[in-house]
Amino acid sequence: MAPSAIVELHSNSGDWDKIVAEIVKLERKIFPKHESLATFFDQELRKKNSGLLYLDVDGEIIGYVMYSWPSSLYASITKLAVKEQWRRQGHGEILLKAAIEKCRTRKVARILLHVDPTRTPALTLYKKRGFQVDALIEGYYSSDRNAYRMYLDLDDAN
Repeated sequence: MAPSAIVELHSNSGDWDKIVAEIVKLERKIFPKHESLATFFDQELRKKNSGLLYLDVDGEIIGYVMYSWPSSLYASITKLAVKEQWRRQGHGEILLKAAIEKCRTRKVARILLHVDPTRTPALTLYKKRGFQVDALIEGYYSSDRNAYRMYLDLDDAN
């Protein structure tokens, strides 16, 4: 496996525009238009209560995780994506673990996320890291696509 590094994107980063543009390209490729944050990704990232980690392998961004902490009670993982050719190699888990640790530093009690129940690899990953299904939200993504709301209580996090 090529050497990789988890990198935290900071708004004062000299290469902010380049990195955000690359992540937006990934976002557009991976997520359906109505689920994509591509059109306002930059705005979302500049909010004081949000963060982004990306996985760099030999200068290539192969995946990212976006998270936020809307309140002192909980954090939310809003996006987790890995380029198709890099999937099923542990990169998603590396990103998820890093995001959980970042959320832990915010001293929140719980992390929430939503996932399409038909996205078995994602569901399996979240369950492996200790997330539990809280509820089925009908029509979450679109009229015919539901989501599981999942949570991880940080007291129990592995």
